[in-house]
Amino acid sequence: MQNGFLTPSQIQLKKWARLDDAKMRHEEGMFLAEGIKVVEELLKSDWSIKALLVMPEKIKLWEKIDLPAARDIPAYQLKRSQWEKIGQDREPEGIMALVEMRKTPELSSWLKNNPGHVLILNEINNPLNLGALARSAQWFGFNSIILSANSVDYTNPKAIRASMGSIFHLTIIPEVDLTEALPEIKKHFFIIGSDVREGTPPHPVQKNAALVLGNESHGLPETIIKMTDEKWSIPGRAKADSLSLPQAAAIMMYECTKR
Repeated sequence: MQNGFLTPSQIQLKKWARLDDAKMRHEEGMFLAEGIKVVEELLKSDWSIKALLVMPEKIKLWEKIDLPAARDIPAYQLKRSQWEKIGQDREPEGIMALVEMRKTPELSSWLKNNPGHVLILNEINNPLNLGALARSAQWFGFNSIILSANSVDYTNPKAIRASMGSIFHLTIIPEVDLTEALPEIKKHFFIIGSDVREGTPPHPVQKNAALVLGNESHGLPETIIKMTDEKWSIPGRAKADSLSLPQAAAIMMYECTKR
């Protein structure tokens, strides 16, 4: 140990490097969260942190973070060459956390006890989009995200980074078969589908709302659209083909929660 930091073993380094793979993350029950803002938000949450990884040469960037010695979280120092095999950032900020995965809530019991609005995402496969959507969801007061089957893993390092730590303040329920789940969800939420071409303009919703969004390339399938209570489309005045998914989602969430 030097300057209060531990030196990782080669076995630990290899294990952390393998966490780039979704299968390995779930087998180990761990994932990595990189970046100053991400780690700050993680430390404000009640997620379990197994270790902190730091790059001493970047201490001027992360030294103001209150590294919680009182929590007995081990902190390891890495060389740049070691960091590059694990981290995602081209120019790293020099801090990341090893986070323990949580048990996924059972959907039917969660529905009975969950107030507020929820974001439902169908086959979102871009981790950067997922991270941006999580960030907007937290900002607009949506407290949960339901992810369909065939969506990107929400513990993907790029999704975590793009969320800027918002994922740690949301309940995430992944791998949901929406065609089976939506009738049950409909008993508890006013379900809003999104469509690029036609639908009602977004507007305030007084009930608990479930906003359903499809992926950027294909939108929502008709089978899901038919299960919604209302279909929304954002009116535009220019000739652009469409808004990006994060842009459209932010507008809809804003309008949904306006009072």
